[in-house]
Amino acid sequence: MTETLSLSDPLKSFRLDGQIAAITGAGSGIGRATAQAFSRLGAEIVALDRNGIAITELAETLRAEGSRAHSMVLDVSDAAAVDRAFAEIGRHLKRLDVLVNSAGIAIRRPATEISVEDWNKVMSVNVTGTFLCSRAAARLMQPGRKGSIINLSSVMGLSGGFYSNASYQTSKGAIVNMTRALATEWARDGIRVNSVAPTWTRTEFTRSLLAETEVLQHIIDMTPLGRIAEVEDIVGAVVYLASPAGSMVTGHILVVDGGYLAH
Repeated sequence: MTETLSLSDPLKSFRLDGQIAAITGAGSGIGRATAQAFSRLGAEIVALDRNGIAITELAETLRAEGSRAHSMVLDVSDAAAVDRAFAEIGRHLKRLDVLVNSAGIAIRRPATEISVEDWNKVMSVNVTGTFLCSRAAARLMQPGRKGSIINLSSVMGLSGGFYSNASYQTSKGAIVNMTRALATEWARDGIRVNSVAPTWTRTEFTRSLLAETEVLQHIIDMTPLGRIAEVEDIVGAVVYLASPAGSMVTGHILVVDGGYLAH
């Protein structure tokens, strides 16, 4: 995979033609929208999610549109399952160019009430799952293959938030520094590691939270652009970091928050 910015045709620098991209959490929300966008930009897609029905339907839809797409059921917190899945990618597709770690969960409870079991569940998916998939992807990208890994963090990984969700906020903060650590370690191998940190985005993941009128209004009031993000707002940042246009960017946390953290 050659990563060079085309000054004669800059739009081509955002294309992903010929690249193989794996996306966790591809069954819904930002992960699904990312898979669709990558496919339309020329990438071959490997959709990974615990929801087999959702990713099978996604892959079928992308193939019907003329793209190459595959689906694999995966629990990112299961180390053995992650290694098997990426080994399968290596056997059948021979390489991997892009990984998007979009799988994540939240258990919204006050810190004094969350159980150790639930705390560990959030960490195992959000933090350990991101690490396991990144490690497995890097093995396919090495040696000498250029690659791009994008981790989905959150504005909650860069702030304390305004409601009780310590396990999620802690996990997303861990992803921020994991991104920096892996970017530093793997840069000489040509692997770029970055993170996108979205604000509250309108998906199934946030449906119940945004249904609370007071919470929704508080978010809007705290956001200088005055609205909730849509998945399309986030996907553009992921595309940039995955594409040749972002070839000089690594270890970066790209915040997409409508100005929320500028306060």
